Amino acid sequence: MAPPPPSAANVSQPVVDSLSAGPMPVTNQPGTNKPDTATQPLAVVSEKLPWRHTFISLKVPNFRIFAIGHFIAVIAVWMQRIAQDWMVLQLSGSVTAVGITVALQFLPSLFLGPWGGMIADRFAKRKILIICQSAAAILAAALAALSLTRVVEVWHVYVIALLLGFVTVLDQPARQVFVNELVGPKYLRNAISVNSTTFQLGGLIGPALAGWLLTAVGAGWAFAGNAVACCSTATMLFILRKDQLHISQPTPRRKGMLREGLNYALSKPTIYWPWLMAGFVAVFAMSLPVLLAAFADHVYDAGAGGYGLLNAMVALGALTGAVASARRRQLRLRSVVVSAGLYGLMLVLSAAMPSMVWFCVAMVLAGFWCLMFLTAANQMVQTSSNMGIRGRVMSLYLVVLIGGQAIGGPVMGWLAEHLGPQLGILIAGGVPATAAAVVAVVLARRSSLQLKVDLRDRRRVVRIVERTQTA
Repeated sequence: MAPPPPSAANVSQPVVDSLSAGPMPVTNQPGTNKPDTATQPLAVVSEKLPWRHTFISLKVPNFRIFAIGHFIAVIAVWMQRIAQDWMVLQLSGSVTAVGITVALQFLPSLFLGPWGGMIADRFAKRKILIICQSAAAILAAALAALSLTRVVEVWHVYVIALLLGFVTVLDQPARQVFVNELVGPKYLRNAISVNSTTFQLGGLIGPALAGWLLTAVGAGWAFAGNAVACCSTATMLFILRKDQLHISQPTPRRKGMLREGLNYALSKPTIYWPWLMAGFVAVFAMSLPVLLAAFADHVYDAGAGGYGLLNAMVALGALTGAVASARRRQLRLRSVVVSAGLYGLMLVLSAAMPSMVWFCVAMVLAGFWCLMFLTAANQMVQTSSNMGIRGRVMSLYLVVLIGGQAIGGPVMGWLAEHLGPQLGILIAGGVPATAAAVVAVVLARRSSLQLKVDLRDRRRVVRIVERTQTA
């Protein structure tokens, strides 16, 4: 283990719901008055870190190795995602077909996600990830072969996207929980932010490389690169030091495990409300690449390079958001709601942008707030439950987040194709923004909060206070 940061060595506290009466409830063991220690919320460091400790979790050797492999894999995944969507658009001429591809890749998580979480709770996470990366490499290699031999058809992409979706059912919950085994609870929030940073940095590089590859040599080489990257990730998982992992005891199999996870999650505001907001964002606003394909092809006539550029602008904003989330001192429920609302608002504003330059600016801001929402929601859900049940809780969260994209992908593709890209992105942002406003009002009334404007305080002109607070 790496030494703790000097300013946060021994200071921790439970996650607190900032818009409810107090700390989250802790469940009791059946038939006793003792707290169920397997499902208590984690203690997390809440002191502000110095800049040199912004990514303190990278001091842990195992996590550093994992982060390098994850970074390489993310670049390759973004290359494949962009190349796949663009290839389907060129083969079919239909934005709806792109949405169907997205839906097929996420559809298995909608129906099988909870079982993936149960498997993550019951078996070794590292072995699950190695198996999943090996399967992903085979699928990417098959798609590369079909593309490079020029025999690929849209239905080939559909089948491979669906099979990759089955891999995701196991990979995603295991990956979420495995982060804690790499760094332990002390660095968990920071490690989540580091993962988000590497994902978004890869998202900045991957689309640019994909755009270049699509123009220079075709989509097949992007798929081949992803196959190689998956193999490298599996290799890095093999070389991790097992004696330095914070391995949790597998949860024994018993009846009602999925129902237990659902009931547990619904009983906690810091899990329930992020779930709800993730549902609105996932269905309407997480299929942004589908809409960007429509803007690049039908609005700005920018081709594959322009499509890669638009995705890179989103990733640039998200990268900035990832760094900002790593600096976040307190984890608040209001941060989840506000970030979701601002993400939706940026998409609404982008519909009125007069040129591609201004549209790119809007995408940078949208990417920033999207990432701020995703990291806040992810951190809150993860730190609200302990290892004994977190695989199931995270899988249910991912059902909402990923399964929502399975629904939203074809819907947003149809809207963009039949109503126009501008109206499509207006709906994509308007629904989550409205939902965030409603949720904010509900939470504020429950917690007796209100906005206070103080023109004398230049640093905090507008802030949230209790109604009884006068200062």
